[in-house]
Amino acid sequence: MFTLPDLSLLTESSDMFTPDLTQEVDSVPGVSVGPARCEEPGVLASGSGHTVLGGDGSAVTSSEGSSTTNNGDGSGAYSDPTVTITNNGDGSGTYSDPTVTITSNGDGSGTYSDPTLSVTVNGDGSGTYADAGVTITNNGDGSGTYSDPTVTITNNGDGSGTYSDATLSITNSGDGTALVASPTATLTVDADPLPQVGKVGSFPSIDAIQPVTSCGTLITLEDRVLFDFGSSEVRDDASQTLGNLAEVLTSSGAPAIQVHGHTDSVSDEAFNQTLSEERAQAVVEELASQGVTASMEATGYGETQPVASNENEDGSDNPAGRQLNRRVEVFIPAF
Repeated sequence: MFTLPDLSLLTESSDMFTPDLTQEVDSVPGVSVGPARCEEPGVLASGSGHTVLGGDGSAVTSSEGSSTTNNGDGSGAYSDPTVTITNNGDGSGTYSDPTVTITSNGDGSGTYSDPTLSVTVNGDGSGTYADAGVTITNNGDGSGTYSDPTVTITNNGDGSGTYSDATLSITNSGDGTALVASPTATLTVDADPLPQVGKVGSFPSIDAIQPVTSCGTLITLEDRVLFDFGSSEVRDDASQTLGNLAEVLTSSGAPAIQVHGHTDSVSDEAFNQTLSEERAQAVVEELASQGVTASMEATGYGETQPVASNENEDGSDNPAGRQLNRRVEVFIPAF
């Protein structure tokens, strides 16, 4: 499984100061940073977009090196010295800057590329992903492959598949058994059939991305970075990550910080609500102990604000989606 790349480069700029913390913390696995958009009170979303104009009349606007054209039929264009956006009015369009190129075909398919990452979404649930030696192919029929410099994985979509690295190979026959081979032994073991690979989501159409002003910075930390399963106690090895984050928050001068806890839909609602509150409070306390003096507020939302589906279309479990939903968000409002 893979998710669409962050499209937050399309976020409309703001006159307010929005702390750019991406370079300082985005390199930590399981941590993502992006401009935040406030769609409605209490709801944040990282990775928003920018539709170039629309509406009934046509217009051309130029200001401070930028140019905006509205053709009056839902299509338009925007350009400045570094960014070019074209909206074709039918859901398709393009975005480009010196490092990123995005093409949306308006039918759920599209492409994204930057110096290290290339993503293709075909609109039928299939797609490809390539980034820093990692290659993922999703065939859209439950099968797929994953490879990096050390590991190769194949899921055949019928319960069978293979895994191999420098010392170990596993062949799952899909009938409840698997053959495990290492340099010292080969044996047959019991093994559940492999679940099918979930389909890739649709690429957003250009006209579905509404004009929006960034309202701050949203830092998302996956729960596996911070906590053991079902626990609200910050793991010892997470203190360094939160310590680095505390330094960034302190140096940004942010006067106020909001910490939001979220869970997937496993367990009952009451348990998830309590767990999300306790995890948000644990992060607040850890950041305070690491020297953050800004006003901090902890809020738990339980399972009410998922960012991905907890289940596949056929009702089966979606582990990749649930992992994205188990998260703590640190929101720094623009100031």
